[in-house]
Amino acid sequence: MSSSASCGASIKDTLRQIPSLKAPLPELDLADMPATPEQAFALWLNEALAAGIREPHAMTLSTVDEHGWPDARVLILKNVDAEGWHFALKGNSPKARQLDYHPQAALTFYWPALGKQIRLRGHVHLLPEQICADDFLGRPLGSRASAIASRQSEVLHDETELHQRLKEAQVYLDTHPDHVEPGWRVYALTPHIVEFWQGASDRNHKRLRYTRNAQGLEWATVRLWP
Repeated sequence: MSSSASCGASIKDTLRQIPSLKAPLPELDLADMPATPEQAFALWLNEALAAGIREPHAMTLSTVDEHGWPDARVLILKNVDAEGWHFALKGNSPKARQLDYHPQAALTFYWPALGKQIRLRGHVHLLPEQICADDFLGRPLGSRASAIASRQSEVLHDETELHQRLKEAQVYLDTHPDHVEPGWRVYALTPHIVEFWQGASDRNHKRLRYTRNAQGLEWATVRLWP
């Protein structure tokens, strides 16, 4: 047997031995779910925080590039309001270019300790300049310096260049504390479909799908098969 085949078999065996959706997991009465996905998310987020889930605001943003290739990465949720579900990024980043080309996206939250998953799909739009500026200024100093210094997703040939750019950005912010990086963007995804998934050890999962009506004013809910 080749070394590559042996390695593949070993990975397969390892994966099969990893436990998933181990009890106890929370019970979910779908009749108790709120009328809107925003209210349901707030309820589940508070439950995750009470359970000590680390970074429950971390979510996967999925986009599509100009060639039709899907892409995904983890970002932090910034807010949920009438505009939608907010996230921030650099305007010259690959994900920003993908959203410029194809302004539809998906968001996914997964909290394995609770067996909970939330999925959203919808249209993405750029929020007003003041919201973008407020978000940038609300970031920790180190995060602002990193945003200024980073040439996101470009090839890094020399780590000393990264350290030098970070140092220069930090010095600049010391004397320009109100600086807002040009091109810093905050987007909102306005969902038309949101699914709440409560996993179960016996795989009899509970799934509730919210769908926005044609007028975009109300939500209808249906239960889905596991």
